[in-house]
Amino acid sequence: QVQLVESGGGLVQAGGSLRLSCVVSANIFRDAGMAWYCQVPGKQRELVATISSGGATNYADSVKGRFTISRDNAKKTVFLQMNNLKPEDTAVYYCRAGWGRFEYWGQGTQVTVSS
Repeated sequence: QVQLVESGGGLVQAGGSLRLSCVVSANIFRDAGMAWYCQVPGKQRELVATISSGGATNYADSVKGRFTISRDNAKKTVFLQMNNLKPEDTAVYYCRAGWGRFEYWGQGTQVTVSS
């Protein structure tokens, strides 16, 4: 069974930084496309950033220049470095792994940015 475990969320002031981590339990990681999503109550989950198995990255326009997604295949971990955080970044952040026709999600980690 594939499990994704996120960590690194918390409370930070506007302008601050956080680094989210997501560890994947299974050996699919190296071949999986990884992504971070965010969700606020009452709204759909939104894509924040993606990184392919080959390391190609894409970002939502709202986070370009502030967030960086990266991966460490040896540690089976994907990261989201979040800089210059804004109150509108407040959300639960979820890690997703896509592998073939399968997808797996973590339980989410709360990020709260105070103004």
